[in-house]
Amino acid sequence: MRWLTLYLRSRRAPMALAAAGSLAVLMWSLWSLFSDARDVGFQMVALTVLLLVVALTATLGGPDDALEGTAALRWPRRRVAHLLVALLVVVAPLLVTFATGAHFGPGWMVVRDAAGLLGLTALAAAATGTARAWFLPLAWTLAAALYPRTEPVLGQILTWQSQPPASTAAAVTAGLLALAGLVAYAVAGPARRPPAEAGQH
Repeated sequence: MRWLTLYLRSRRAPMALAAAGSLAVLMWSLWSLFSDARDVGFQMVALTVLLLVVALTATLGGPDDALEGTAALRWPRRRVAHLLVALLVVVAPLLVTFATGAHFGPGWMVVRDAAGLLGLTALAAAATGTARAWFLPLAWTLAAALYPRTEPVLGQILTWQSQPPASTAAAVTAGLLALAGLVAYAVAGPARRPPAEAGQH
């Protein structure tokens, strides 16, 4: 239990959880106040999932790069568990909204976008480091929300985040990103920071 407490603190998890919860409440409040529709639009769902994923990005890396690479700890298991818990943190508050007047759903779309964006973020963390891991998910999702395409299939793949839940292309794209990110992050962990950047922490 002590190890878990230290781990969560080193990953800034309490702050990230508070930020994710606050963002979920904010987006729910905005939709409730300014829209007469009960079902939140697909683009809004995608953007809300993105914000929650970005809030959790900092937890993917710790302050000590050397510790992240040590073989003394079973990091792959811990990293997989970390991503699964992060998925739950993103999905749970949005699914709770089904009991309210503003529905962030359908539920399958929330799970699809959360898994895909977390996978993309984890993949970016393994390639470029935690500090920059949110750049690609942010840019890609904003573009997908602003310019959604339902045809052709390539358009559905490129804008998978904002596609309807029935889109097979979007589901496959999200699944591949989730799997790639899970494997890359579990095996390699976050990329090491340059010495100058690491010295600032």
